[in-house]
Amino acid sequence: MIGVGIDFGTSNSAAAWYDGKQAHLVHLEDDDDIMPTAVHLDRELITTTGNEAITQYIEENRDRIVELTSEIIAKSAMVTADAAVDNPNSEAEITTTNVYGQPWVDRGMPGRLFRGIKRLLGNPSIKRLLVFDYPFRVVALTTPILLRIRESIENVLPQEFENVHFGHPVFFEGNDRHRNELAFSRLEEACGHAGINQLTFYPEPVAATLSFLHDEQRGKDSLKRGRALTLDFGGGTLDLTVVDFLGVDFKVLSTAGISLGGDHIDQLIFRELLFPLLGKGEIWSRVSDGRLIETEFPFEEYEDKLLNWAVTYILNQNEYRARIADCISKGGAAAVKFERLDDLISHNYSYPVFQAIKDAKARLSTISETILDIPELDLSIPFTRSQFESMMQGMLKQIDHIVSQVLDDAGCSSADIDVVIRTGGSSQIAAVKRQLEDRFPGRVTEHDPFTSVAVGLAIANYHKYEFVQ
Repeated sequence: MIGVGIDFGTSNSAAAWYDGKQAHLVHLEDDDDIMPTAVHLDRELITTTGNEAITQYIEENRDRIVELTSEIIAKSAMVTADAAVDNPNSEAEITTTNVYGQPWVDRGMPGRLFRGIKRLLGNPSIKRLLVFDYPFRVVALTTPILLRIRESIENVLPQEFENVHFGHPVFFEGNDRHRNELAFSRLEEACGHAGINQLTFYPEPVAATLSFLHDEQRGKDSLKRGRALTLDFGGGTLDLTVVDFLGVDFKVLSTAGISLGGDHIDQLIFRELLFPLLGKGEIWSRVSDGRLIETEFPFEEYEDKLLNWAVTYILNQNEYRARIADCISKGGAAAVKFERLDDLISHNYSYPVFQAIKDAKARLSTISETILDIPELDLSIPFTRSQFESMMQGMLKQIDHIVSQVLDDAGCSSADIDVVIRTGGSSQIAAVKRQLEDRFPGRVTEHDPFTSVAVGLAIANYHKYEFVQ
C-alpha cells in the first residue's frame, strides 16, 4: 500500500509518495522536485507547463511591439435614402457600419501564460477567461498542470495509485464566504479531467505538521508529546495550525490563514527599490498649445503591469512608450531612469527582475547586506536586511496578529506551545524567524520549507486521514 500527496501551490507545486516507512519526492522538472505552477497556450491551443511554459512566454514577447486593435461590439444601421412613395418596388437605402469598442485586443499575441491560477479558484465572478477568442473555464486551465503531475507520479510509482490527498490553504483567496467550496468543486473537476478520480482535500499546515511529526519519530531525541504551532508561509498565503500530538497521533485545535505570501513581498521590494530608478516621481515637461506644462510622470498607469510580470508586455505599445520616449528626449538624470523603463518594457525583462529580487531576498536570510544585481537594466542596488525589515513592518504586524488569532482559537497562549514549526519559502526570512523566536524562545524549528506539505499529504493519504473543521 502506498500514499500519494499533491501540493498544488500558488507559485510552485510538488508531489510525494509514502510506502509506510519512507517518503519519496517526485521529480516534476527533470531532476527538480519543484515545478512552477504555470501553463502556456499558443494560438493553436497547444499547451506547455512548468519552466517550459515560462521560458516560451518570455522569449516570444521579447522585443515584440504590442498593437492593440478595437473589437467590433455591434453594428449600426442608418437610412440614407427613403423609399419612393409612388413606387411600391423601391426600397430604402440603408448603410451599415461597425461599432468598435476600446482598443484592447492584442492580435499579434503568440501565446498566453497563466500563473497563480490557484488565486482564481475561489472567485465566483471568474467563470471563463478568453484565450484567442476561445472561452476557457478556470478548470480547463488547471487541468494541464494536474495532468503533468499525475503522469510524473505514475512514472516513478512501483504500482498504480487510486487516490490522493490534495492540499489546500485554510482559506482560498477571495471575499466570498463560499470560496472554499467553490475551489474544491473546481479542483475536483480538474483532477477528474486529469485522471485523478479519487481525492481527499487536506489543509496544508496540518500536512506540514504531520511531515514534521513523522520525521521526529525517527530521531533519537524526538519530542514524543506536546503542542505544536505550524506556520506555513508560501508564495500566496500564510496558513497556521495548532495541534496536540502524541507520537504521530494528533488533534487539530485550530487553523487560520490570510492572503499574504512571498509574491506580495517581491512586489513590495520592486515597488520600493526599483520604481524610483524607473522614473517614478520625475517631472514630465512638454509644450501644448504654446504653453509649457509640467506634471509628475503618470507612473501609476504603469505600476500594476510592472508588478505582474506576466502582463508587463502590454506596456510595449505606443500609448505607453511615447511618453517615455518624450522624457528620454529631454535628457538629464531623469532620462537615464526612463531609458531603464523603456528597456524593461521593450525587452520584456520583468521576469528576470523578479528572479533577481527573489535571489536577493533569499540571501538576506543569511547575510545582513547584499546587492540586488540586475544586469539587464545595468543596475546594482545595495540592499540591506534593515531596509528589507523596514519595508516589511506592516506585514510583520499582520503575521503577529494571525499568530495571536490561531492561539486564541485553540484556547492557549504562547507559553503553552512546545514547538513552532516553520515551513514554506517565506518562513526563511530573517525578520519572520526573529519575530517567532522572540515570542517562542528556543522552541522554533525549520522543517523542509518547500516539500513538507507534499510529504505530509502523502503520509495522510497512506493512513487515510480526513480533516473535519
